[in-house]
Amino acid sequence: MFRTRIKICGITRSEDALAACEAGVDALGFVFWARSKRAVTPDMIRPIVAELPPFISSVGLFLDPDADEVKRVLDGLPLSMLQFHGNESPAFCRRFGRPYLKAVGMGGPDPRAYAAQYPDAAGIMLDSHAQGQAGGTGAAFDWRQTPHDLGRPLILAGGLMPSNVREAVRIVRPWAVDVSSGVERAPGIKDAQAIRDFVAGVRMADADASTREPSR
Repeated sequence: MFRTRIKICGITRSEDALAACEAGVDALGFVFWARSKRAVTPDMIRPIVAELPPFISSVGLFLDPDADEVKRVLDGLPLSMLQFHGNESPAFCRRFGRPYLKAVGMGGPDPRAYAAQYPDAAGIMLDSHAQGQAGGTGAAFDWRQTPHDLGRPLILAGGLMPSNVREAVRIVRPWAVDVSSGVERAPGIKDAQAIRDFVAGVRMADADASTREPSR
């Protein structure tokens, strides 16, 4: 049975990171965009990253940073992957020697044409925000309009929560899902039970589709 990967973004606290790991997620996201309600600094999350168990990826989210900003974060943190949500060029995204995800806002340009500009991205994240925004709005787009011919693994984001993720995964069959506000009690403060329920919803969707060929 295919297992949809799960990323919890907007982590700001150690207890939330550990709750997510215990629930069975694959990756944690940390937001390095100062205007976000979930913004963190390397000093804030260094202890969190240091205590992550094996095989959990740590992902740094950026929105139109300058190169020095990204380098400062990487100098102090062993991040596994970078995630870019702005108008960063393909050359900029690849210059840091880390795998990267490129977010494509479904409220922006044609996602197929946009994704084609980033052929070396580890994955393409489809979110509900307009291009150049960070996401985390809690709004979903019409999953039935999801393009699957992006040439890279598809990560689904935007408006996901425990109550709808099973349907979203059933419709889209993405490589991975990404959630932030959908498992929160307040911006940056996660709810451990909501995380467990979210993971359970994804696993139920995987079981639903165990006899189907996924389109990823």
